[in-house]
Amino acid sequence: MKKMLIFCIMALVLHSHTAFAYSVSAEYACCMIAETGKVVYEKNAYSRHAMASTTKIMTALLAIEQGTLDDTVTVSKNAAGQEGSSVYLRAGDKINMKNLLYGLMLNSGNDAAVAVAEHVSGSVEQFAAEMTEKAHAIGAKSTQFKNPNGLDADGHYTTAYDLALITREALKQPAFKEIVSTKSIHVPLENNGSMLYLSNHNKMLQYYKGATGVKTGFTKATGRCLVSSAERDGVEVIAVTLNAPDDWNDHTKMLDDAFEKYERVQAVQQGMVVKELSAGETPVNAVLAEEVSTVCRKGTKPQADITLHLAERLAGPLDEGEKIGYAEVKTGGNVKTVDVLCDRAVVGELKRDRIALREAFLKMLGFWALMR
Repeated sequence: MKKMLIFCIMALVLHSHTAFAYSVSAEYACCMIAETGKVVYEKNAYSRHAMASTTKIMTALLAIEQGTLDDTVTVSKNAAGQEGSSVYLRAGDKINMKNLLYGLMLNSGNDAAVAVAEHVSGSVEQFAAEMTEKAHAIGAKSTQFKNPNGLDADGHYTTAYDLALITREALKQPAFKEIVSTKSIHVPLENNGSMLYLSNHNKMLQYYKGATGVKTGFTKATGRCLVSSAERDGVEVIAVTLNAPDDWNDHTKMLDDAFEKYERVQAVQQGMVVKELSAGETPVNAVLAEEVSTVCRKGTKPQADITLHLAERLAGPLDEGEKIGYAEVKTGGNVKTVDVLCDRAVVGELKRDRIALREAFLKMLGFWALMR
């Protein structure tokens, strides 16, 4: 009994050491696998805190989803007069929406944020309400926005976990990924042709292998905030810290640990037989058109749930490799739609009858030849 007790205590100690193999300076932190939403590290991840300019991740997402990247945005006096970090836009300036988003995410322009909000929704207040609505729709229930730029305001807050969810959603947008991974760029103003030089404040892009984004933030009341993303060998990871004195090192630790422990593996093979069928009198196999992979902890085997959508009855003619339906393959919380193919050719009834008549005719010819 004594030996068993000692064993249990040692197991708990070892487990604790594994679960908390490192510490971070951040008051709030979360590290997540982007594809699956799996949380691989957390520290006060579900407690509310202000998020400074990491707010702009949602601003950019909403602009991409609800606006048009080719739009020309006219900067208002209200937008141009914003305090804090700026792109130095002037009232009356005209700028392409996508270029404005570069200013929002690279230079962290508070003026750009308000210009986006006013163009997309008509006012800062309406845009902030839509930001909150979008956050809640994707599961970030402990988030509320009062502005699009992250300046301190009562009732403006998120959690490290919610911010990871918001970033995960934003990274699904190719335009967002392109913008936040850009280190520097020159963009023109359309009203006078002058160029704005924009430089990304996110040092992770320079110093961390595989870094792809995302956003820095700081106010005196909020502290240093950082959202980063990185991708290696098909594994994409999101890290979030709020009020983190040593945020660059915090993120390096979290990302390194995630890449060390997680990998992309095959869940189902291309050509896998998912059902045996018949097309008339011909037996056929329904097979997957492509493989499906997922991200999971190293040393574990991924589970795949397959839901088939096939016709109740098959009939020829069918070519080998012809689509006969589709499958929903669920792995790690994600669902991917994959075509289902017929693994062999199937002749139609009419063609089958013609073949039978031809064979009968040839037999008759042979019999006639013998009779002569």
